[in-house]
Amino acid sequence: MSSELEKPLSPDKIKSAEDSWRLDYVTGNLFACPKDEALAHCISEDCRMGAGIAVTFKQRFRGVAELKEQNKLTGQCAVLRRDRRFIYYLITKKKASQKPTYESLRLSLEHMKLHCEKNGVTKISMPRIGCGLDRLEWARVSEILEQVFKHTNISITVYSLPVKAETTVMKENMRR
Repeated sequence: MSSELEKPLSPDKIKSAEDSWRLDYVTGNLFACPKDEALAHCISEDCRMGAGIAVTFKQRFRGVAELKEQNKLTGQCAVLRRDRRFIYYLITKKKASQKPTYESLRLSLEHMKLHCEKNGVTKISMPRIGCGLDRLEWARVSEILEQVFKHTNISITVYSLPVKAETTVMKENMRR
């Protein structure tokens, strides 16, 4: 603590930007997060959003034409403004049928971070991005999240479905 301070601050109020970034985990419905938190998920340049959680984003927030007009490329991030929050569409691959790379994910997260910093966004909720249908490994994705956001004041909450619901969804989508 600096001797220049007249009144001592409680330790929880003395934080560097590096200390205020957080990665939290919640089991539950991503769309039940607070309405003022930004949302993020991964899509392809073609903005198809025809499978996985992307379908729900497309139904809830619409705006496919608005996203396409932004002409974002792989490694960038398209953005919609809905009510009091931003919806981030991380462009991690060219076509919906392709798989992303860890590098394309990292670049799109960096792009999102810049938008967050310019617009005062400090809270983002997301699924385990890139780890559903795109098959990236969460251990590596979470490392990338930390590398990208550790020197910011942006908190990220990662939502996972309860195991029973996840199993049900997986069984419904299995090909026989």
